[in-house]
Amino acid sequence: MNKLKIIISGGGTGGHIFPAIAIANAIKTKQKDTEFLFVGAEGKMEMEKVPEAGYKIVGLPIIGIQRSMSLKNLKLPFKLIVSFRKAKKIIKEFKPDVAVGVGGYASGPLLLAAQQAGIATLIQEQNSFAGLTNRMLGKRVNRICVAYDGMEVFFPKDKIVKTGNPVRSEMVDIIGKEERAKKHFQLNENKKTLLIVGGSLGAWAINEAIASSLDKLKEAQIQLIWQTGKLYYENAIKAAEGKGEWVKIHEFIKPMDLAYSTADLVVSRAGAIAVSELVLVKKPVIFVPLPSAAENHQTKNAQVLVRQKAAELIENKDAKEKLGDRIISLIRDEESLKKMSRQMGVMGLENAADKIANEVIKLATK
Repeated sequence: MNKLKIIISGGGTGGHIFPAIAIANAIKTKQKDTEFLFVGAEGKMEMEKVPEAGYKIVGLPIIGIQRSMSLKNLKLPFKLIVSFRKAKKIIKEFKPDVAVGVGGYASGPLLLAAQQAGIATLIQEQNSFAGLTNRMLGKRVNRICVAYDGMEVFFPKDKIVKTGNPVRSEMVDIIGKEERAKKHFQLNENKKTLLIVGGSLGAWAINEAIASSLDKLKEAQIQLIWQTGKLYYENAIKAAEGKGEWVKIHEFIKPMDLAYSTADLVVSRAGAIAVSELVLVKKPVIFVPLPSAAENHQTKNAQVLVRQKAAELIENKDAKEKLGDRIISLIRDEESLKKMSRQMGVMGLENAADKIANEVIKLATK
């Protein structure tokens, strides 16, 4: 077999970048001499994270649609034209066997350019409600890898393969790590542990709800691992001042496997990768979806699990009023926690990156 050449495009958030890297790693395991080129959006975090993972990346000057009235939207047509021209040049020079889109600004121009050049294309749709770019691309791609049932309402049925979402394997490998986790976070073995996660920047509504519920949580003897995100960290430090050492505040948690392993209950946003990780670690969760996410996809992701009794959902606008009380009630209910954990386990799809890698290699070798 000749050396494969694969372009992977997309990014903008960790939820797109890390799955893209996981797919590349899985392909490389199967075809060691594969040559990769990532294509991202200039100024976005993929331009830093992809090289850190050992892959080459080039950027397009693409921007997304601003959902509020913004002068930036006037630049969009120009940016699209320039990005498409650059994407065509990238395709012509790199000559990939397959172009893969994982979502994010750069996917559209790059995959469109690949399709016009007759290159095989594959998209990975992470959410239960397909994004606009993927819906447009889906009519012409060769393969569509999805994580949820019922996606034929968005895409041609004969192109769909249910693979699940790629997650970093080290994040969901939690077996036998609870004792180490308790030492790492300096936790009390006799108290229930609540884990709060809301992405790298932080979830304002969740953080505000937790800050206002600290006295209740302390009284209920619940200890807290609180990932605040960058923007709320200082506020959280002030809110927890004088409350005691049962609140473990972190701007960002790198060893998420340890955090997951020791959590009795998780509170989280409902981005596709967060949902996929929580399903694989089988942890009971209260989702507080971000309402401003495109097409309200976080709420739709969470509702899939809620319908299966695998999770609970509190709306963003109700978090400050309801979240603290619901945490205390649920974390004391051992039977409900066990049922939620079992249902989470039923919904998990493992080895997603490997399955997607197999589809990419099949397209490349046809």
